[in-house]
Amino acid sequence: MSSSPVLLWFRQDLRLSDNPAVAAAAQSGAPILALFILEEGSEDHRPLGSASRWWLHGSLDSLARDIANRGGRLLLRRGNPSRILPELLAHSGARSVLANQRFGAPGSADATLFESLRADGIAVRLFNGTLLHHPDALSTKGGTPFKVFTPFWKALSATLTGDLAPAAPLSAPERLEAPAPLPEGDTLEDWDLLPVHPDWAGGLRGHWTPGEGGARERLEAFLKGPVIRYGEGRDLPGQALTSRLSPHLRFGEISPNQVLTACRRVQRPGAAAFLREVGWRDFCHHLLHRNPDMADRPLRSEYTRFPWAEKEDAATALAAWTRGRTGYPIVDAGLRELWQTGWMHNRVRMIAASFLIKDLLVPWQEGERWFWDTLVDACPANNAAGWQWVAGCGADAAPFFRIFNPVTQSQKFDPKGLYLRRWLPELAALPDHALHAPWTASPLELTSAKVRLGETYPQPIVDHGQARVRALAALKSLSSSAV
Repeated sequence: MSSSPVLLWFRQDLRLSDNPAVAAAAQSGAPILALFILEEGSEDHRPLGSASRWWLHGSLDSLARDIANRGGRLLLRRGNPSRILPELLAHSGARSVLANQRFGAPGSADATLFESLRADGIAVRLFNGTLLHHPDALSTKGGTPFKVFTPFWKALSATLTGDLAPAAPLSAPERLEAPAPLPEGDTLEDWDLLPVHPDWAGGLRGHWTPGEGGARERLEAFLKGPVIRYGEGRDLPGQALTSRLSPHLRFGEISPNQVLTACRRVQRPGAAAFLREVGWRDFCHHLLHRNPDMADRPLRSEYTRFPWAEKEDAATALAAWTRGRTGYPIVDAGLRELWQTGWMHNRVRMIAASFLIKDLLVPWQEGERWFWDTLVDACPANNAAGWQWVAGCGADAAPFFRIFNPVTQSQKFDPKGLYLRRWLPELAALPDHALHAPWTASPLELTSAKVRLGETYPQPIVDHGQARVRALAALKSLSSSAV
């Protein structure tokens, strides 16, 4: 074994299997200085939200144990990579860095750092361990980036079959020997990633198992049953028919290639529809690659002039929305699910986002920031692209005038109220026909269900019909190019 180590930098790829950077490090025959940096002090890096910090703790703990079982050790450091990497390279004698690429603002910062390292004679090898296809390698026939998903998915799908198909997923190396002595590092406890006062993460612990093993178990469970009904069932929040793989993909505990391979192996009904959603994830990262500020600036520039509600009114509305106290059950149930589990069903995400943006006229960036803090799957690409999609200002977005009616959406996708009763127990005794709109219940029905509107459950904070008219008027005030 070579005495000079290689530096293996983990970022959004917290796994050992099907990780090309890990495989290259193991194949080098050199000791492996495995590193994770809790990035701070860089304007290009967005601090993780509270739920993501909780997940990161569990994911790193799992990764560290997996590396230790193979004879290695995961070094933890905190700070700016532009300072930490040169310091570790000098200290360890390593002359090469291996990593999987990132996209968006972190990717831009990486490019500057890696250029500097190369100028100092450090060999830098980068891999695609995050997406099905690198953003720079997929474009329209005219050579421009895709802005519409359907042709993007058609082009991406063509690269996933025949001679262009990805190679079989890589196995995890049997050994990952660490150099001796290993530089000193932090402990996970040093980072205070877990909530303490108060410890609000009980619901997260009850619903999730961060780490590569948890990702593998989640995929296997999905492919054994729920995937069969995924095509029609993914819109039904009251039934467990989605994969819930999103946080595992976000932290790179499983690769999209592993998901693709597993889905094709089982050939179950619903797998094709599910893989299309994996393709949407790639699409969002392609957008982020070229628009690093996507969480703040609309892709359609005319929407920077959108006339939102006055700041005081927007703040009051946002507070009610975040607490799940809007008076619209499907919206409130979604926000309660989010707060208690760190996750929200995708159909409900769209309904809740539409309500915040269009019924309440709160800027979409406020909702994006709340999701960023509370979602365990707060992906910089998917989260921002999803909010821009609902707001009508993103790529291939739903037009702004498509305003979800929270009552009819609830009746259509949760007709028996399974989802509503789970997250809004104060309304559980209402009959189905009144559950979706409690203000339509008769006095007898309210009394029998022990519901007191305005006390045990809020009255609607807006009238949807009036709010819809107001939203369309706001849209009309933009220039005709925004319509």
